[in-house]
Amino acid sequence: MITAFIFFVHLIFGLVIFTKKWQDENLSAGFLNITLIAILFAVGWTITGIVAKVVMEPKGLGMQFDRDAFSLTLLTIIEFFFYKFYYHEEPIAVDKEKL
Repeated sequence: MITAFIFFVHLIFGLVIFTKKWQDENLSAGFLNITLIAILFAVGWTITGIVAKVVMEPKGLGMQFDRDAFSLTLLTIIEFFFYKFYYHEEPIAVDKEKL
């Protein structure tokens, strides 16, 4: 269940970023960002899977939180901070002139 939730969060995030980049820039920028997210997800899951293999047993902490769920959770936390930095928007300066 945790694994399905994490996949669902990634799917929704990908759709939001695709739509935002498509509207702000163009369609190819949306596809490039989806590709970036997919590559980082695949490579990141592999790396966190290696870390999870070193840290815990295959059965993990229980039936719902096995080694794969742990590696996906670790990946999601790392991705959260990376994407927060990567997709950070600069504030728009507004002229505040007094009349």
